[in-house]
Amino acid sequence: MKNLIKRFCAIILVAAVISAPMMLANKSGSGSTVNNYYTEEDTESGERLQADWIDTAIIYEVNVRQYTDEGTFNAFGEHLKRLKDMGVNTLWFMPIYPISQTGKKGTLGSYYSIADYTSVNPEFGTLEDFKALVNEAHEMGFHIMLDWVGNHTGWDHTWITEHPDYYVHDDDGNIIWPANTDWTDVAQLDYSNTDMRQAMIDAMSFWIKDIGIDGFRCDYAQGVPVDFWQEARTALDEIKPIYMLAEDGTMSDGLIAKAFDSDYNFNLYSGLKFSAKNADTADDLITSLDEDLPYGAFRMSFLDNHDENTYSDTMENRYGKDAIPALYSVIFTSKGIPLIYSGNEEGSDISLEFFEKDNINFSDYEYKELLTKLCNIRTENEALYNGVYGGTFRALTTDNKSVLAYERIKDNKKITTIVNLSSDEEEVSYEEGISSGDILIHGDGSGISDDEGSAVTTSDVSKLGAYEYYIIYSEK
Repeated sequence: MKNLIKRFCAIILVAAVISAPMMLANKSGSGSTVNNYYTEEDTESGERLQADWIDTAIIYEVNVRQYTDEGTFNAFGEHLKRLKDMGVNTLWFMPIYPISQTGKKGTLGSYYSIADYTSVNPEFGTLEDFKALVNEAHEMGFHIMLDWVGNHTGWDHTWITEHPDYYVHDDDGNIIWPANTDWTDVAQLDYSNTDMRQAMIDAMSFWIKDIGIDGFRCDYAQGVPVDFWQEARTALDEIKPIYMLAEDGTMSDGLIAKAFDSDYNFNLYSGLKFSAKNADTADDLITSLDEDLPYGAFRMSFLDNHDENTYSDTMENRYGKDAIPALYSVIFTSKGIPLIYSGNEEGSDISLEFFEKDNINFSDYEYKELLTKLCNIRTENEALYNGVYGGTFRALTTDNKSVLAYERIKDNKKITTIVNLSSDEEEVSYEEGISSGDILIHGDGSGISDDEGSAVTTSDVSKLGAYEYYIIYSEK
């Protein structure tokens, strides 16, 4: 089902009351206890409008500064065809706006300290350059998302002097940075100010109406009142239906009940990171693979992103190099929309600087073949689609806690994923058996096997090598 989608659901009770502070990765490199909580009254979600392209979306996060030697929009544009050939269809650009110089961190400052919401960082090029990039990407079939920072601005933003009432002040009348953080390079916005709210919506609308983008990833979305995001989403959808992704460390239903289509699956990320280095924990992942979410909502599944890449070390050190292909097989067959971060196709030993220039040295594209196959599997099988268009999830019971096995089923078609999350060879039996089918991809830490299309039965997957994985297609 395509075109614009009006989705209806029953009453969804949302009680997003957070009882303890959450530890969040902040933009200056250290975790900080943040206690900006939100509470939403029980609400009827009613009509839900979503863009008609999100069912097959695969997100690629673009770090323009570090992507090329030049660090410009035009230089990144040279990679569009490669990414299209890899199967990527949605580009999320990290903040492209001018960076505030007052109180900046490091040499170049944080992308998330914004001096102007409706222009671009001159280091990256001009607004015309970005619009041309958006147009070219659209012609190639991509959709474009911008990183939006609604909780705060940089100290150079014109609102600081022209509209100081847009900000939170201390008892002495001074504008403050976000409480209980070390985000000293930004100023906390005050969402009790209705004029500021409208100015924020106007700025977001500019990028949709004038530049043509298709959605937003919203930074630290939990720091902004839920009712603002709902107000903004309603206004933006009147321009055109968009996709909205929330960075929300609480993982409660408040933001995704109405305002956002997706949030981050931090539980799956943490579970995969733990299971890759701790045997007998694969079955603990099931709860983060099959959650009861508000109708139409789905999480984003990831192994890497700009925060984890910079502040949590390389993927190789987080997971162990041999585990990475197996973990990707989970990311691309889970119910959540998959994310690839800049440079993930190149290797697993990349950790990029945040406030300095630091290039991704593209050369051998170690994971390009793997990611290409997984992207194609994702978009070619409706059982793996995002949201309500995807198949149902069914965990498969095994006698080995190091083996993760599950099915995604839609109509008469089934995708089965089997993954050994152990560094040892494992024997396993399946209580329900495995449906006979054909291999879509099979491999381990050493590479991809050449048995694509071969038939496979339960006996074929009863012994699995270290970090061996299968994705299997069958029809009932």
